Amino acid sequence: MTIEARTATVSRDTAETKITVTLNLDGTGQSKLATGIGFFDHMLDQIARHGLIDLDVQCKGDLHIDGHHTVEDVGICIGQAVRQAVGDKKGLTRYGHSYVPLDEALSRVVVDFSGRPGLALNAQFTAGIIGQLDTQLIHEFFQGFVNHAHVTLHIDNLKGINAHHQAETIFKAFGRALRMALTPDPRMAGTVPSTKGVL
Repeated sequence: MTIEARTATVSRDTAETKITVTLNLDGTGQSKLATGIGFFDHMLDQIARHGLIDLDVQCKGDLHIDGHHTVEDVGICIGQAVRQAVGDKKGLTRYGHSYVPLDEALSRVVVDFSGRPGLALNAQFTAGIIGQLDTQLIHEFFQGFVNHAHVTLHIDNLKGINAHHQAETIFKAFGRALRMALTPDPRMAGTVPSTKGVL
């Protein structure tokens, strides 16, 4: 089965952020990240490495206010880029899931490239800030992503004491769930994985 390149570049230029995202869904997990929020870059790297997605995110945001616009808008841009790169979804596995532990923490992520935006995120972080990242913004990142990738996404941090570990298991599991869902299914070649015939 011949697979066309699944790549995309998206730019966003507002009074709050200037962002360019380039990705390759069939990459090797390479990343080039500069959001101005170190821990956020670390989390985006988990998506790239565990999703085997080449990801370049360059962002200049209004961090003198806080990280909200930067984190949310990066989620929006990555969502737009994923949606563009996926294309018509023919031959797509569509569903993906992953459980990832890190020491005492454990998270589960399930994704469906359904064409319908939906987020259910259950995570009670044990700290309000990790590095320079407000943990409330993790929800904003994933909300921006699902709204623009048009996916259904369920995220559950099942246990965890260390907030860094909680967040990292979420982003690693998200990367691995994406990898599963985005992997072409040879038995579905040329077919949209839906009884409706469209996603």
